[in-house]
Amino acid sequence: MDILQAIFLGIVQGIAEFLPVSSSGHLVVLQRVFGMEEPALTFDIVLHVGTLVAIIIVFWKDIFEIIKKPFSKMTYLLIVGTLPVVFAGFFLRDVIEYLQTGIWLAAAFTLTGFLLLFADRFAEGKKSEEDITYKDALIIGCLQALALPPGISRSGMTITGALSRGINREAAAKFSFMLAIIAIAGAGTLEAFTLIREPSESSAAVGVVPMLIGFVVSAAVGYASIKLMLKLIKAAKLRYFSYYVWALAALILLDYLIIGKFF
Repeated sequence: MDILQAIFLGIVQGIAEFLPVSSSGHLVVLQRVFGMEEPALTFDIVLHVGTLVAIIIVFWKDIFEIIKKPFSKMTYLLIVGTLPVVFAGFFLRDVIEYLQTGIWLAAAFTLTGFLLLFADRFAEGKKSEEDITYKDALIIGCLQALALPPGISRSGMTITGALSRGINREAAAKFSFMLAIIAIAGAGTLEAFTLIREPSESSAAVGVVPMLIGFVVSAAVGYASIKLMLKLIKAAKLRYFSYYVWALAALILLDYLIIGKFF
């Protein structure tokens, strides 16, 4: 892997992981359009760690509070919100791997666009962070599980779910990103175990410099993406991403139905 590719993948990871455009969906599109192979597992883990560092920096106060009080209500809410994606990932893993066709991606990106448009239309909720219930967490967690297939945005699903439950925008954003910490850490851990069980030559050949650059770029871009996302959520301007994913869905559908070059 060369340095330019490391920078490019770091930027993609930092943007798509936190902005509501589906990182997994974009990975499939990049692989098809640019003929890119999936990043080596070691490099993928490094990118995940980079985005994890970014989110920890932004929410370090909240994380520190949970560490100080590990048996607080927020800890249990996060556990409840995470359980659905754990079960879905375990039982539907093989099914999700097949959902990479052009027609599926076009439909998924279109759905994501409507979700974001829908999220902007919610009035400011009255529930604060302290008012989030276990039922709220479970519903948000189920929506997060529905975002496992490529093309459906995890952050778009969780934020829309939180707003639909009457949670105010600041608390909805924070809860969504706190769930993301667990999701990213979990994905990185699973990949690490896979690497330990099945070491590959491609992973070993990535190189220290590209991995270091990928880590720094994904962390820096991830930090900027989180800050931007928080502002857009509070300002109810997620619909701007709707136009982007709809345009992407249209291009994918055009290729799938007429051109046939990538899908």
